[in-house]
Amino acid sequence: MSLLHEHQHTPEAIRARLSESPSSPYLKEWVYGGIDGVVTTFAVVAGVVGAGLSPIVIVILGLANLVGDGFSMAAGCYSGTKTDSDNYERLRAIEISHIERYPEGEREEVRQIYASKGFEGDALEKIVATITRDRDLWLDVMMVEEYGLSGHQPSAFKAALFTFLSFMICGAMPLLPYLLGVDLGVAFPLALFLSAMTFFLIGAAKSLWSVHSWLWHGFETLAIGLSAAGLAYGIGYGLQGLAQ
Repeated sequence: MSLLHEHQHTPEAIRARLSESPSSPYLKEWVYGGIDGVVTTFAVVAGVVGAGLSPIVIVILGLANLVGDGFSMAAGCYSGTKTDSDNYERLRAIEISHIERYPEGEREEVRQIYASKGFEGDALEKIVATITRDRDLWLDVMMVEEYGLSGHQPSAFKAALFTFLSFMICGAMPLLPYLLGVDLGVAFPLALFLSAMTFFLIGAAKSLWSVHSWLWHGFETLAIGLSAAGLAYGIGYGLQGLAQ
């Protein structure tokens, strides 16, 4: 089975596909929030267990980390996404001003852009005339060609929300055994298993937007996550004497 999504190529299917607005599944936010949630929360669990501290410490620090870091990540994601959107609006306003004040100079920019793509003569002049006849189209072309920016900017609120939800859901996995009062003899191995499973599932889900297999992404993400968890456990174990 092909790993690439196949489109239909009938005229009707092409027309319908091109008329749709590009949708963003906020994949980056889901993956980043999920991985960071599991890593940071399991790091707390592993560090406390490695230091030989009480399970109640795991619950207190784990929940504090889950809510605090989740909100912090969401706030950072909101600010970063909003900054990108604001920058897009700033650059678009500059282009509007240039088109109004220096229309011939902006037409020449369009001409040189498409000349660099191999168009020339009458074909080039028709392209320039067609684009510059519609100001919105003209602006869209300049934003893409000059700045590499699409007009479809992600919502800062949605990006922050998805980051927070992903962080909270995935980050809760290492805490479940302790929140549910599982016997301490199996709580940490179960937390490790749930964390590993979550890492693997996050990676496997990434394969929906990749040419690599779900196994590749699953084990890749698992290796990254367990490396961070192992480091946290090792530090906690090495410093356990300070807590006693």
